[in-house]
Amino acid sequence: MASALHEVTGLDALRGLVGTELGRSRWFEIGQDRIATFADATDDHQWIHIDPERAARESPFGGTVAHGFLTLSLLPSMLADVLVMVDAKLVVNYGLNKVRFPAPVPAGSRVRAAIVLAALEDEDGSSQLTLDVTVEREGGTKPVCVAEFLVRRYA
Repeated sequence: MASALHEVTGLDALRGLVGTELGRSRWFEIGQDRIATFADATDDHQWIHIDPERAARESPFGGTVAHGFLTLSLLPSMLADVLVMVDAKLVVNYGLNKVRFPAPVPAGSRVRAAIVLAALEDEDGSSQLTLDVTVEREGGTKPVCVAEFLVRRYA
């Protein structure tokens, strides 16, 4: 794992990062094995994900592609690459406000995220981080995922 670009202690340090790009995660390999494992874990065995021969023949993408939700499931690991909240007792995924998958992730691709801390708000004994995440594919021209990711931090 790449080391975090920001190791913060306390809410004041975190507030100082609002509006800034925290950094870019390491690259994640999205091979056919990972796609197949995700298909098994989610029971989503659509042929565009798991059948390389048919996907090569029939898919507009020219081969198999990752599930959009596979890309989305990497967000917590991508965040951990750029931000460590040293004094947090607990950090949980709270949800997503917006998610789009503007471009596919072909099997064999590598992806990484650029993460901006868009907002920090106090919420019932916790703080909520709103993160603007753009996931890019190595060599791609369009983002493969754009999401507003919500995380709760408990001190």
